[in-house]
Amino acid sequence: MTAKGGAVVVRAATAADAAHVARFIRELARYEQLEHQLDLDEARLRDHLGGAQPACGALLAEIAGTPIGFALFFPTYSTFRTEICLHLEDLFVLPERRGHGIGLALLRAVAAVAVQRGCPRLDWNVLDWNTPAIGFYERQGAVLLSDWRVCRLEGDALQRVAAAAP
Repeated sequence: MTAKGGAVVVRAATAADAAHVARFIRELARYEQLEHQLDLDEARLRDHLGGAQPACGALLAEIAGTPIGFALFFPTYSTFRTEICLHLEDLFVLPERRGHGIGLALLRAVAAVAVQRGCPRLDWNVLDWNTPAIGFYERQGAVLLSDWRVCRLEGDALQRVAAAAP
C-alpha cells in the first residue's frame, strides 16, 4: 500500500519498539482527552511486548522505516464460544497521516492475526463521541453492541472489592 510519503509497511512490533509504541499511546491519550489517566511505564511495556510469554502484541505502520501508527492487541476468552478471541486495545495513526488507508491497513493486519490464530472474533471499544472512528469501523462491517456497557474496577474500589474476597 502506498500513502503520502511512500509505501506503508505494517510489521509486528518487538520489545525494541517499546519507545515507539509508548509515544503512540501518549498521542492516543491526548487525542482521547485521557492524559490524566496515563500511567505509562516504558520498561514494563517492553517486558509485556517481549519475553517468553508476551502479555500483548502490537503492529507498527511505517513509511520509509518511520513509525506512523500502531495497533495493540491481546487474547481474550469467550465462554459462550469456548474459544480464544482477540481484543484490539488501541489503534492509532498520527493525525497528519490519517485518511490514507493506514488505519484500515492496521485493522486488517490485526484481523489477519485473529484469523491466523483461529480466533472466531475480534473485539474492541470505541468512545461514543468518536464519530469518525465509529463510521470507519461500521464501514468495515463492525457491529456496535449498544446493549453492552464496559465495567471497570480500579484503584481504591478494586482494593476494597478484593479485600472482601473469601
